[in-house]
Amino acid sequence: MSSDSASFWARSDEYLFNTGVPYSPIIVTKAHGTRLYDAQGRNVLDFTSGQMSSLLGHSHPEIVQAVRDSIGQLDHLLCNMITHPVVDLAERLGCLLPRPLQKSFFLNTGSETIEAAIKMARAYTGKFEIVAFSASYHGLTQGAGSATYAAGRKHGGPVMPGHLVFPAPYAYRSPFRRPDGSYDWEAELAYGWSLIDRQSVGSLAAFVMEPILSTGGVIDLPAGGYLGRMSLECKKRGMLLILDEAQTGLGRTGKMFAFQHEDSVVPDILALSKTLGCGLPLAAVCTTAEIERGCLEAGFLWLSTHINDPLTAAVGGKVLEIVERDDVCRRAAERGAQLRAGLLRLKEKYWCVGDVRGKGLLQGIEIISDVATRLPGSVLGQAVSDRALELGLSCNIVNLPGMGGVFRLAPPVTVTPDEIEEGIRIMDEAFDHVLNEDNPSNGAATA
Repeated sequence: MSSDSASFWARSDEYLFNTGVPYSPIIVTKAHGTRLYDAQGRNVLDFTSGQMSSLLGHSHPEIVQAVRDSIGQLDHLLCNMITHPVVDLAERLGCLLPRPLQKSFFLNTGSETIEAAIKMARAYTGKFEIVAFSASYHGLTQGAGSATYAAGRKHGGPVMPGHLVFPAPYAYRSPFRRPDGSYDWEAELAYGWSLIDRQSVGSLAAFVMEPILSTGGVIDLPAGGYLGRMSLECKKRGMLLILDEAQTGLGRTGKMFAFQHEDSVVPDILALSKTLGCGLPLAAVCTTAEIERGCLEAGFLWLSTHINDPLTAAVGGKVLEIVERDDVCRRAAERGAQLRAGLLRLKEKYWCVGDVRGKGLLQGIEIISDVATRLPGSVLGQAVSDRALELGLSCNIVNLPGMGGVFRLAPPVTVTPDEIEEGIRIMDEAFDHVLNEDNPSNGAATA
């Protein structure tokens, strides 16, 4: 370790509050396109898009120019002052949304959008109970954290009242099976709603869900009508359907919005963040004119220091322009198919790769430590992730209690075919190194 690096980590230990997330061992000094550059001058291929946010790559030149132009004209105003960049963004987004979704307002983070969406659902329905999946992650602020079950619930005191849990459709590990051994999501869904109906005190307001449960382990909603059935069950109970597309929105899965993989479903409230700002703090809550009307009649109020800020709105408008112009959906579908094919090759080659799942450029591979029992392989997976970083690939692994070790791979949509192959090659080398090393983390390949 150089003296500069030693000093950096010493100052970090002395002054930076550790929030419970282990730090990466590299010091990134520059990020451009699909590459990160560290203090030693190494370049690292980024298969996480930053925090799953830099949809168009890091420091996209048109995004950089949009920031420069806006900061010199409009940066931040009183929250009731609406500007052209904000209205332009709302109009452009409204033209992309399927009807009856039409109305939007703009915040900073995904957690904020879920807080606002929950409050809107409660105002509109006059009820208070919120349902979420057992592998959900919607943020760690009070309301969003109460609807989050994948992590972060411990040691923070009581959650908000009225939050109910629904079994996540975790096909690889679900105990609900048909006689032929296939996943029986219909039986699981019926069981889940029976639990909700028993838990509820008769005040069901909304179900908040991700179309792909990303932090919870890249869990796809089952094909063949699952989301449609969920929407129908919500309507039966007078509940709103809130979809959190923080990581799946704006083309990453091969559709503009991931819920569009099932044609018949449109949510009542759509929450966007991460990809909308391409790494900058921008988020949106989108809903219908009818829900806006009902919320205002109920006295709904939402304001914050940075609501509808013109600077980030200008960035969001540019992001949407590029997403449409450059046919990001098609690019994500093509590169996603290539990435998935490479991951399936790894699954065939390495016994510890238990499952491959996801859509487009949001793919997950679950690591196991035993073939027969499918015991989670979180230690082994972390060793592979660490080795991949040493070899020049940043690939995030989710190691949450009960979720196993799941690699969450989400390169920017600007990734090239050669870079996809480079990433697969590095992962191959990392798996080979870890599995052939005399290392207790290797687990057991039980037949």
